[in-house]
Amino acid sequence: GPRRGPRARAPRPPLPPAAARRLAMLLANRPGTSGGGRRGTAPDLMELLPQWLSLANERGFAAPPEALPALLDAARGRTDLRPAALAFAGPRALWLARLNRDWRFALRSAPGASEPPPDDTDHTRRLWQEGLFAERVALLTRLRAQHPAAARALLATTWATERAEDRLMFLDSLRTGLEIADEPFLEESLSDRSRNVRATAAELLSALPDSALAGRMAARAAACVAVDRTRGEPTIVVEAPHQCDADMERDGVVPTPPGGRGERSWWLGQLVEAAPLGSWAARLGGRTPKEIVALPVADDWRGELHAAWCRAAVRQRDTGWSRALLGPPSAPDAGGPGAVSLAERAKLLSTLGAAERADWVAGFIAAHGLSEAFQLLGVCATPWAAGLGRAVVDALNIARDAGSYPWSFSGVMGLAERCLDPVEAARLEALTAIPDETEDTSPGAGGYWAEAFQRLTTTLRLRAAMREELGAVPPAPHPA
Repeated sequence: GPRRGPRARAPRPPLPPAAARRLAMLLANRPGTSGGGRRGTAPDLMELLPQWLSLANERGFAAPPEALPALLDAARGRTDLRPAALAFAGPRALWLARLNRDWRFALRSAPGASEPPPDDTDHTRRLWQEGLFAERVALLTRLRAQHPAAARALLATTWATERAEDRLMFLDSLRTGLEIADEPFLEESLSDRSRNVRATAAELLSALPDSALAGRMAARAAACVAVDRTRGEPTIVVEAPHQCDADMERDGVVPTPPGGRGERSWWLGQLVEAAPLGSWAARLGGRTPKEIVALPVADDWRGELHAAWCRAAVRQRDTGWSRALLGPPSAPDAGGPGAVSLAERAKLLSTLGAAERADWVAGFIAAHGLSEAFQLLGVCATPWAAGLGRAVVDALNIARDAGSYPWSFSGVMGLAERCLDPVEAARLEALTAIPDETEDTSPGAGGYWAEAFQRLTTTLRLRAAMREELGAVPPAPHPA
């Protein structure tokens, strides 16, 4: 046959009939069709659609043409579905989108609608100079993922003439593959006309621990934080900056604090957040992150200092510091206000690998129950690792036996329906019975709990069936 060009792709195989029927079922279950408040025992099919789509895309199936209108309607109503729905729908969706105003969004958000061949620099340059804004962003993002230096060079060719809000978006694309070679370009952008561009350039430079800006921030932060050995035990003492000078401002320190914050603590937080975490060992007596975090801090500066270190650990993706700031999940103050808030813990966890994250959250739930765990569960990889899934089910079981109100756990229940590994369905079978009500049980709670557990088991069975219909092998537990 004729030699196929590199751009032509083999056609995708059609969906197995059972999977096509399942897709039609998921799409027919539009939100708002199922009565009011009480969720009952029926699975929430709309919540399973994202999972079905990502499995179908993973297996490389083609979308059945007759499903496209309903699929585009679903994606129109839910922006989170769009990338997976459009990838599954393929080029035919773009053709439909030109015929129906309601589906116009597909033309705007379709990735690679005008993708140039990777090695055609003329085409790339022309698209960069003449393309629509969305096409230019897509081009820069794609190029940055493959050739960071080429993307930066392309950006430099038109930088001086771009509008401020466009410069901000383009600069943001440098987060991907950020490298020390970006430093001269970013350092120059510290004098940009736009305040937001200057701030983003400073933030990106501070995420490069070897940059000159990071070094300047380290020196400023070091002047504010020291270990005092003259006390009973070594203690961190803090002397916040007395002014925010022009050089600090150029390096991204925002001079005016938000309402209710003191200026000096506001400046200190920004310096510590931008200083390379590796610089603290030498400054604080050769201590490890864990030892530094354990030191007492004089004059109520502990919360401020630790919060800034949290932001630095997230910005610099520093796992050693993240672990030190998280501490053990069973620590008594891990469940309470502590020095580090739950929102900060969730961000710190996201710097760790999936297995370690799941272990930490499982330990947290075992020690502190589920009431605070919702945010932390949100950063765990899915399907949940076996230990994490067991911890959630055990905690739900304990809450039910304690006669707690089931509706305060509906958020976690909803997550479990989407994220528990379907193999847990068998363990849950015993929990679907209505428990005996004692006098300290909230009235009617037993029926609610039984219903919620029934819905959970039904949903897990449904998810297992979905996988089988798509011929998807259960994923091996991945260490990443």
